[in-house]
Parts: sequence; structure tokens; C-alpha cells
Amino acid sequence: MTKKFIFKISIIAVLAVVLAGLILHQALIAKADVSKLEKSVTQPTAIYDQNGKLASKLTSSKIEWMDYEEMPKSFEHALVATEDRDYYKHSGIDYLGIVRAAFKNIAAGGVVEGGSTITQQLAKNTFLTQDQTFTRKFDEYFLAKKIEQKYSKENILELYANQVYFGEGAWGLKSAAQTYFGKEPKDLSNSESAILVGLIKAPTNYSPVKNYDKAIERRNVVIGLMEDQKFLSKADADKARSEELVLKEKKTDPLKGKYPSYVDQIIAEASQRYGISQEKLLAGGYKIHTELNQDMQTGLEEIFKDDTLFPKSKTDQQVQAGSVLIDPKTGGIQALIGGRGEHSFRQFNRATQLKRQPGSIMKPIAAYTPALEKGYTLDSPLKDEEMDFGGYTPKNIDGQYRGTVSLYDAFIKSYNVPAVYTLSDVGIDAGLDSAKRFGIPVTDKDRQYGLALGGLNEGVSPLQMAEAFSAYPNKGVRNESHAITKIVDSEGKTAGEWEGAKSKATTPEVADKITQLMLGTVNEGTGKNAKIEGWELAGKTGSTQDPNGGDGTKDQWFAGFTPNLAGALWIGYDKTDADNILDTTSSKTAAPLYKKIMERALKNEEKQSFNLPLYQKPVSVPPPASVPNEKEEKGNKDKKGAPGEEKNPSHQKNKEIEKKMKEKFKEEKKKWEEQFKNN
Repeated sequence: MTKKFIFKISIIAVLAVVLAGLILHQALIAKADVSKLEKSVTQPTAIYDQNGKLASKLTSSKIEWMDYEEMPKSFEHALVATEDRDYYKHSGIDYLGIVRAAFKNIAAGGVVEGGSTITQQLAKNTFLTQDQTFTRKFDEYFLAKKIEQKYSKENILELYANQVYFGEGAWGLKSAAQTYFGKEPKDLSNSESAILVGLIKAPTNYSPVKNYDKAIERRNVVIGLMEDQKFLSKADADKARSEELVLKEKKTDPLKGKYPSYVDQIIAEASQRYGISQEKLLAGGYKIHTELNQDMQTGLEEIFKDDTLFPKSKTDQQVQAGSVLIDPKTGGIQALIGGRGEHSFRQFNRATQLKRQPGSIMKPIAAYTPALEKGYTLDSPLKDEEMDFGGYTPKNIDGQYRGTVSLYDAFIKSYNVPAVYTLSDVGIDAGLDSAKRFGIPVTDKDRQYGLALGGLNEGVSPLQMAEAFSAYPNKGVRNESHAITKIVDSEGKTAGEWEGAKSKATTPEVADKITQLMLGTVNEGTGKNAKIEGWELAGKTGSTQDPNGGDGTKDQWFAGFTPNLAGALWIGYDKTDADNILDTTSSKTAAPLYKKIMERALKNEEKQSFNLPLYQKPVSVPPPASVPNEKEEKGNKDKKGAPGEEKNPSHQKNKEIEKKMKEKFKEEKKKWEEQFKNN
């Protein structure tokens, strides 16, 4: 077949397709609903709290609306010259343009020119997929016609300029002008407008940030088209081509709503759990229902703004912190804050992204929970002496050893050696298994005795520790933490919904015993500074050593709970060195700060009780000041007021109890020592 014949056949085929479309389009246009255009870009994503009340709006200056009157003529002319030369003449579909493009493409043996009008592009970008199929193309034609029937040319340009993507995260002309040139659209020059229009075809390829030379080359093509179509004189075109391109981003925080740390977590969760990207959230008009407690969140933010509550830094680096509050019964994140100081959009969130060793707040999880599961009691005697565990020799913070201590005392006073001794007795595998059940991300690299003291290879975040501790007040059941309960898209359809995820971390009996231990820690142990008068608060302190070998601490923690609220707090420096180290203990810094957090969070909450008795130590009655000898006892037995049972009838009974407790204590001590030797 000759080229001439192929050419004729091609033209006939093209015309046949066009004719078929013309026959069908009138019937389909009437059914098309283009009202979505009016809300496709302007709706921010709304965030609702746990009571269904609007709490924040997630929007972005990168999609800030611009009226047609704000659009510079330089941009309008560049856009029309490049994308749709007959824009002011056609009614949505440029039939001559389609034929012209078809001829050029056939002659070139490939696609060198498109036939889509600005109106068609608007329809495609707003309503349709990017699939290059005949069905999609016909839909595009019909919608374009409907758009032209409903909107003026100026309205269409306004809609188009506000929703088109210009690269570098910039949606819409107003954002693009600010992102690339740090100015408002009305101030754009011919050269700058040409740069922005040139980006529409391939935002990444022609980005002046990533590919400066290609951007200049593309700009000059656009300027040439503007000159050819008489939008620019030769002099103005030459001036625009010679203009030096100066990039200057206008720094703006795209997040305009309240509670930025919590919103950051919502964005992360929507992406990770429900596959909804940040870009879609910023532009999609979603309604996100959450577990947010606005009163608690406001209180948490107020506390983090009070510099007097935090240690003073000796350098320019600020002491940082992160904290999370969770409902133990649901796993719902009530409040969350990721740092101190000014917030920037999607900055590092220390409440969720931090990875630091947790120190002693791991003792309940890795050592004492598995021990209680294996039959230990709060009275069980634990060894507290210098010991070597396969080359690992832990020491107590005060450098002292007490020989033997009860599990209760070892816990509330946070002795290190008894915790490691306990882990060695129950086995490292039991400790690792317990950590996993509580949601702590341990690996084989954590298979070492330092696990008992929080020596994790990767580390944890406050969110992970808050979730782990929330299992104790919930009778051993751990609910997976979450901020989002439901996501509804702009069409009213459910885009994601939390279905609940819980698992058994330990038994109710063990959970109660650990709660008793942590109540003791706050009442009379290392957590005394966290005690809130009138409230039942259980908790545990934790800290990690100065990596430089000094007396300070790198990380300070407090994790705890009431019957209806669990939380965790971390304090430290982002970058630790000899000059940036905490010179206090968690008992003196983290505990009182946690008290402030919980006091504020519980301000409007109803008091609840664990319904657990406080731990009672075994009865121990001191001997009398002077013990009478046998002769004195005999002579005084009938004298009123003489020492003996008549003066204190319960004395003999108490002595018997004391004797039995001592014998029991010795027996348990001997049993555990024998087991330890066998291991």
C-alpha cells in the first residue's frame, strides 16, 4: 500500500470517530453533572473530635483559591497560546484542532501534538482517570461541552488555574507563584508566567528547581508561542527570553488548622492504614472522625509552652519532649504532642517517630510481668548483689547492694540488679515474648539481659510505651492505638473505618499485680513526684545513662495510667553530647511534669478507682526495748502493768506471725537461690 492510500484511510478513520462522537454526545451531555468542579478544590479536609465536633481543618496554602481577577494577563495569554490557541473560539471541543493534531501526528508517525482543549483538560483532571482509551476520551468530550454550557470562559480559566499541578507540591497558580518566585500571581512577569505554563506539560521534567536548563528551554518555547499568536511583541518576547530567572520560595506553613501534632499523626495514619496520601488529604475535602479529646489536647499544648516546667538548656539546643495520652479501653489517642517550640508542617514528631531506649519503664514489661506469670509474688525475695550475667554486670543507680530484697521493694525503688536477676530466672525468651505481647518492637538483637533495663537495639516512642502500659488498667488487654475512627470522602462515601484491634498482653491477675506495684511506685517509690492528691495514679520512671560516661541522663521517661487514661512522656535532647545532657533524674524532672500533664488532662474527668487494695508488706514487729529474763518474767507475771501478754495481749501473736514470715522468707530465698544456681 502507498503512503497516500494509508494517509486517506487514516483521515477517514479519524473523521469516522469524530462523527460517531458527535452523534452520541448530545444525549450524554444532558446527564453529565459538572457541579463537582465548584467544590473539587475549595473544600478543606475537616477533622472532628471524639464527640463529632469540628476540631480542626486541614488545608494548604498550596491550594489557596485565586479569583479570575487575580490572574495576570501574562499567565492567561501564555496558557492559551500553549495549551489551547482557539480557546476563545470553541465551545469546549476544538474540532479543527483535533483534525490538525491528527494530521501532524500521522505525518510524524507518532504523537507530537495533542488535541485537548483547556476545558477538556479540566474535565479530565477533575472527573476522569488518565487512561488513554476511546471511552475515556468520549467522556472527556461530553463533560467539556457540559462545562462550556454552564460556565463562562473566565470561570473555566479560574477553575483550571486553581486545580492544575505545577510540581514541587504546588497545586494552583497562587501556590505556584509563591513556591517558585515568592510572590502573588498578579506580580508575575511574562518570563515567570511562561515558566509556570511550561510546567503543566511535565512538572518534574521542567522544574526550574530540579532541571534549570530544561525549564529555561521550555520557557522560551512558550514565549515563542505567545509571540506567534500576537500576545507579545517581538521586543517584549526578547525581553522575556533574556530575563534572569530568580527562584525565591515564600515560606508558608500549609497547615492552617489547630492541633498540628495531632493532625500530623492523622495524616500519617491515613496514609499508612487507609492508603490516602497527604496530597489527597490536603485537597480532597474529606471528613475525618477521630479519638481527639480537645480539652486534653489543649491542656497538653499549654503545658509544653510553659518553659518553667522543663529543664533549662546550657546551650542553644532546646530540651525537647514528646507525650501521648490514650484511652485504655479503646486504644484511642486522646491527645498527642510531638515537641516544644514552633511547629512546622509534618515535622519530626517525637511522640510517634522517636526511637530511644526506654530505660526502667521496660522493667514491668520485660522482667516482672513474665515473673508474675510464672508464679512470683510481690513478696518474692530477689537477689541484689554484684553478679555477672554472661559478661553483663548491672549496677544499681546508687551503687549499693542490699543482699536480698522483695520484688515489691525492687520495683518501686527501681533497683536494676534484681530486675536483671528476675529476667535471668524466667528466661530471656519469656521477656522477649512479653515485650511482643505488649506491642514493643523487639528483635533477636534484643536477646540480652539488658532487655530488663530497657536496653533495646532500636528503641521506642512515647506512643508505643503509652499503648503498652494501657494494657495494665484494661485487665491485660492491649487495644491498638489509633487516632482515626472513620474517614468520609467528599462524595459522602466511607474511605476508611477503624474496626478495632486488640490482643491479650497478660492475664487480669498479673495486670492487677503490676498495677499494685506501680501504685506503690507513685505512692512511696521513685514516682512520688507524680502523685496527684485524690486520684489513683500508677506509673513508672525510666532513664538512660549519659553515653559519654558522665553523671547525667540521656533520656528521661515516665509512663503511667489511671483507670481511664494511660500516657507516656519522654524528655531529652535531639542530639546528645557532652554539653547537651540532662543533669537531673526522671524522678525529679519527668515525674513532676507527668503530674502536670495528668492533672490537666483529668481536670474535667470523673474519678475512677482500680478497686485494688494497696500492697501491704509482711507484718514485722520490732522486739521490745528490753527482753525480761526468765526470773523477771516469773516474778512479774501477776503484776499489773508488767511487760508480757497481759499488758499487750497481741504481742505474742505478732511475734508468732513475725517468726512465720521470716521462715517463709528464708524458704523462698533459698528456693530462688537454688534455681538461680541451676540456671
